[in-house]
Amino acid sequence: MNIAIIGCGLIGQKRAQTLSNCRLVACVDLVLERAEALAKQFPGTLALTDWRAVVNRTDVDIVIISTLHATLAEIGLAAVQAGKHVLLEKPAGRHSSELEFVIAAAKKSNALVRVGFNHRYHRAFRKARELVDENALGELMFIRARYGHGGRVGYDKEWRAQPALSGGGELIDQGIHLIDLARWFLGDFTDVQGHAHTYFWDMPVEDNGFLLLKTPKQQTAFLHASCTEWKNLFSFELYGKKGKIDINGLGGSYGTERISFYKMSPKMGPPETLVWEYPMADDSWSFEFAEFLEDIALKRQPAAGMQDAHSALKIVEEIYKKSNYENQ
Repeated sequence: MNIAIIGCGLIGQKRAQTLSNCRLVACVDLVLERAEALAKQFPGTLALTDWRAVVNRTDVDIVIISTLHATLAEIGLAAVQAGKHVLLEKPAGRHSSELEFVIAAAKKSNALVRVGFNHRYHRAFRKARELVDENALGELMFIRARYGHGGRVGYDKEWRAQPALSGGGELIDQGIHLIDLARWFLGDFTDVQGHAHTYFWDMPVEDNGFLLLKTPKQQTAFLHASCTEWKNLFSFELYGKKGKIDINGLGGSYGTERISFYKMSPKMGPPETLVWEYPMADDSWSFEFAEFLEDIALKRQPAAGMQDAHSALKIVEEIYKKSNYENQ
């Protein structure tokens, strides 16, 4: 299939390296030099600055959109209306209302839209999903998770600190991954409590978000997203009545990706412990895109879709409302 990538920053570059058995037709970025740098890696690929010239091309089957949050939904809508399949990076928009137009348009066309909740495809989470589906943990009870940036000089001057471009701060950036993962395991949350606040960075968006989410069965997710960690951190614990899963690290600066499974014995006491470590290169991007190609071939709705993004953004918006960040 023929692919166009709109947004040639870090994520767009990662996506470009996963297009096995596909052809990259066009790279689009507001900064032409960035589009050209990526296009040069794929002979015959065009470098452009106008995304509108790409979404209507007859030789494009799939559009990958990895722009700033402010333009995700707008470009996604145009691509869907043009009949293209779309891989739209998370959070898919700044507000849930932006996503509703894309959802409606997708229902009217044959276009499939996958949202880039990439963390579902890390090796540790694929293993966790396998264990949960095998009922190795028994009935799930609660999740405790933390995700945070270490921070860097000038962080408060970057685009993520500008509400018009980002739609919010740490909660809509890294926190939305935690929300998606929690929903993936526990289902929809009907009780949303929490708090967002700017403690350290001089910026109009929050640098910390704290969430307490409950399902109708009182399964609970306690989540904390932060960009005042001072050292990159990822921790995700999933508790069931028969055992526990503990995932730490995502590779790179987050540390070696590792999943530990603590299996409760009938007599309780110290659990049987199984540990899997993944020090090799991250294959989540390739795995995720391969599944999208399979979605298209089977005409199957993607597992991580627009409704998931919409539900996650509604939770973010509820926390912002409670915390007086409603202007975001």
